[in-house]
Amino acid sequence: MASRLVQRCSRIFGISVLAPLTESSCAVAIASKKRLGRSLPLAALAQVHNSSLSWSTEQPLVKEQVYNKHTERSEVDSLIESSSNIEELLQLSTSSPLNGNQAALIIIQLSRLAGEQKLDVGRVLQDGRFQQLLQITGGQVSVVWNGNLVSLLRSLLSLGLNDASKELKSVEQEVRWRLRRMNFKHLVLLADFYVPFACTQIQKDLVSDLVRHLELRWTEVDDTRTVVVLMTKVGYISRPLMERLEDKALEFAEHFSAEDTRRVALALAAQNRRSVPLLRALSYHLVQRQFGLSSSLLIDLAFAYGKLNFHQTQVFQKMASDLLPKVPELNPNDISRCVKSFAYLKWLNLPLFEAFTQYTIDNAEKFTILQLCNIVLAFARLNFQPSRGEGFYELMHQRVGAELDSLNPQLLIDLVWSLCVLQQVNPSYLQKVLHSDFCSSIFGDRSSKMQSCRLKLIHINSTARLEGAEYKGPLLPTEILTAELSQLGDRKPSQLQTELREVIKGLAGDVDCCRTAVDTVYGWQMDGEMVLNSENKPLPLNEMLAPHVLQFQGTQPLPEGAHRLAFLSWAFPNYSTRSKDLLGRFALARRHFQAAGFLIVDVPYYEWLDLKSEWQKAAFLKDKMGKAVAEEMAK
Repeated sequence: MASRLVQRCSRIFGISVLAPLTESSCAVAIASKKRLGRSLPLAALAQVHNSSLSWSTEQPLVKEQVYNKHTERSEVDSLIESSSNIEELLQLSTSSPLNGNQAALIIIQLSRLAGEQKLDVGRVLQDGRFQQLLQITGGQVSVVWNGNLVSLLRSLLSLGLNDASKELKSVEQEVRWRLRRMNFKHLVLLADFYVPFACTQIQKDLVSDLVRHLELRWTEVDDTRTVVVLMTKVGYISRPLMERLEDKALEFAEHFSAEDTRRVALALAAQNRRSVPLLRALSYHLVQRQFGLSSSLLIDLAFAYGKLNFHQTQVFQKMASDLLPKVPELNPNDISRCVKSFAYLKWLNLPLFEAFTQYTIDNAEKFTILQLCNIVLAFARLNFQPSRGEGFYELMHQRVGAELDSLNPQLLIDLVWSLCVLQQVNPSYLQKVLHSDFCSSIFGDRSSKMQSCRLKLIHINSTARLEGAEYKGPLLPTEILTAELSQLGDRKPSQLQTELREVIKGLAGDVDCCRTAVDTVYGWQMDGEMVLNSENKPLPLNEMLAPHVLQFQGTQPLPEGAHRLAFLSWAFPNYSTRSKDLLGRFALARRHFQAAGFLIVDVPYYEWLDLKSEWQKAAFLKDKMGKAVAEEMAK
């Protein structure tokens, strides 16, 4: 204690202690302490006491060597910056004495030059001089500045240094210890390059600590680049951090470049985060600022909006108008992705899709079978019939028809179902998917992911029965249909369906004269069914033949002049965006009911919502029924 007190006092009074204290000097120090106690004022004593305590509890016994960034630049530093080739940098490791920070700078420069000049980094790693640089850096990693330390880690990873290298582990451990002392820009730089490399446990621990520090210091985000980097690189790791970053992105959205907008949109899509306020802000500034958008950027934006199911008409119009003149410059993969994205968005721009069709016809040999299938699926979803449909579908049958055996069962079912929607299916396609061996494998798989495939097979079977005049079989057995359709269960009706069914019952007058929520053997459900005689009066349904119902018991045929009506409600999601055209799935259902002998009474949401009273709804429905019968009589 006495020796430490003398050392502290020596600094206060400017006395230099040059040698370790001996026992006699300790005695002198004790006496000096007593004299100081009598001669110094209380404030000075308090200062001595406090500084002594702080030294003993906080300061290390051996002072850490620090490389002062304000030290005068040496000749080696200038040589490192001016070196323009690998050999000059490696030669510095032997020609000049280096400290850890200078060795780190050389490695950083080596990595930069190797990347710029596309050199073989394997030769650099095996060079003895580079190994010497690694040893110097590993032994003096504590003197490397924070910025250089982060850049050093990036350089070692880009050079491909082995994860098991002790020098790399030493740098990673030093970075982890210093995270709290690094400024926020260094943390962002670390997040930008390091997260994809995190494979070992040490690296994963470093990423975990990094994310925790970013969560604590998110308020330091102050520019667009930082927001974009963190959202794309670490946003998926931490949900709380991503929520904070979305708020920051909303704040800086006005200053985003087109590339920033693309990266943020893709980050949201990759994490399936449908942040409506942020997407609206991105869309608004994208349209208002009139960016010049590249074709790749437009395709990525279409993908992100489609993945997130976010509809913004002005953005879609801008995408379509900007893409149309660039279609000849695209490659088949771009065409396939773009068509698929617009199909998810339910956005049909006729000039753009006609251009896609023409491109496909002109470059058919460049498309893969999967890409062609995706185009057919997209056309079917939108119920798009190209003006050059004959040439397009002839091409499709030539390319795809010969490869049916190579398609996986799910894709094959989707393809044939889509051709049914587009009314382009051939008997050979139907026979392929309705064969007993193929069907048994599909219906034998009771997993939920196959439920859609089983239902589509029933729709394909209905197409073969109702629209395949040339088709001779096979068909799905009745027991399979009954077993599958009976397991669909009750479907929760929408408000439109509930109101419509009540009005149908009111018009029928008698519950025996109508059916509502009718599940049919075609795989579709109709909202209501009614039979009108020649005087347009409802007839009881109990005794009449009903081949469309799963379990019918009636035996009487329809009376002469009677008409069977099917009431079908169409909600907003059943239509293409900003259109009154039904999507392919619902157009197929409507066609099937027509082919089965029903007169269709369409009830679209945009007409039904204008009706306020029950009387108006009943009058509207009665008028629709009268028009359907009149059109049939006119034929």
